[in-house]
Amino acid sequence: MNSDVNIKNRMTDLAGSKEKTANWRDWRWQIKNTVRDIKTFEKLTGISFPPKKREELEKTLEKFPMAVTPYYLSLIETEDYENDPIFMQAFPSERELDIIKDDMNDPLSEDLDSPVEGITHRYPDRVLFMVSNVCAMYCRHCTRKRRVGDCEYIPDRNEISKGIDYINNNPQIRDVLLSGGDPLMLENDYLEWILSELSDIRHVEIVRVGSRMPVVLPFRVDRELVEMLGQYQPLWFNTHFNHPREITESSSEALRKLADGGIPLGNQSVLLAGVNDCPRIMKSLFHKLLINRVRPYYMYQCDLSEGLSHFRTPIGKGIEIIESLRGHTSGLAVPTYVVDAPGGGGKIPLAPNYIVSWSANKVVMRNYEGVLCTYKEPDSYEPYFCDRKCDKCNLSLKLDDASEIKAIGIEKLLCDHDGTISLYPEDNERMERRDDQG
Repeated sequence: MNSDVNIKNRMTDLAGSKEKTANWRDWRWQIKNTVRDIKTFEKLTGISFPPKKREELEKTLEKFPMAVTPYYLSLIETEDYENDPIFMQAFPSERELDIIKDDMNDPLSEDLDSPVEGITHRYPDRVLFMVSNVCAMYCRHCTRKRRVGDCEYIPDRNEISKGIDYINNNPQIRDVLLSGGDPLMLENDYLEWILSELSDIRHVEIVRVGSRMPVVLPFRVDRELVEMLGQYQPLWFNTHFNHPREITESSSEALRKLADGGIPLGNQSVLLAGVNDCPRIMKSLFHKLLINRVRPYYMYQCDLSEGLSHFRTPIGKGIEIIESLRGHTSGLAVPTYVVDAPGGGGKIPLAPNYIVSWSANKVVMRNYEGVLCTYKEPDSYEPYFCDRKCDKCNLSLKLDDASEIKAIGIEKLLCDHDGTISLYPEDNERMERRDDQG
């Protein structure tokens, strides 16, 4: 009997009604039956912790709460749970209480870059908009452990409106990322209201949704949600798979619905010690994502949030993983490896050193095989002089969209988009007389 069936059967026993498990694919039922305590976890999984271990785990929960959907719980390999990547991401560890001196409450300084509640404005042309403080599951590696679970709530329309007003009053913002918490914890009509308000702001060009629902509760992605999201294009969707075992039949179905709905998909993984710090695991994950039409976007170094020291790897491990990918698989399968710098420094990309050396007119590079190559630079490069008077610039910037329609000859008389009503030969005498008289 697989874990999925096992969990369903135990849910039936606890609920005392088969009607309960008939709703297994109902996302609201999953949320209602989220596992939040160790006793229920033990009953559902059949795992039993020794008294001392349970006491240590209870202390962890006092500081960092637990919330696991029955669906994600069902993926745990209970026979070897201590080494299971699903278990390690979902279930608390006493090591979370090992707060070291380098740990920070808000390592990314999101609160310091928050001009109004819910908005983090760090980069010039984009903002992070936290529209929910609730998640379907509390990931043990969450960078926002200080917020999520501490006070569960959905901001009301008055609070959300303050963020929308800020975006509306700052015309440099062209990109809005909806995050939280998880935006898909909002009901469809509330999420649609937010999207419709943003769509009315002329300078907002794209909206991104960051959600782990396809991973921890794929049943949330149903036809109604996809149809609603599809009305607010261009909209991008980033999710958060960390291990190949998270890509199940149900999660693949959720991704297929989104992709078939015309929504571009990306993935942001976090490098976690003991979970996915292995080149073979990561390559398998990225290949499976591409099969599901999801582009590996970022691979994050684990942040310096409190209680995450046991998850952090050396940066060298991340470089090793990228080295194992670049050239050894398609470029589509290679994410950008980044450190989200402490203190609000933003995302800093890291990569192996492919430039070996360079001089005034040559660059020596090496490829993934170690082959050394020379690229000859131009002997003379004269950049266009820029006086920074953009309103009088005569350079061929041509930033406007190109015209696809250029009618000539008789076509100009037949088409509807050109107002020409007559054409004259170049040497027509009558036209020459008109010019002379003009």
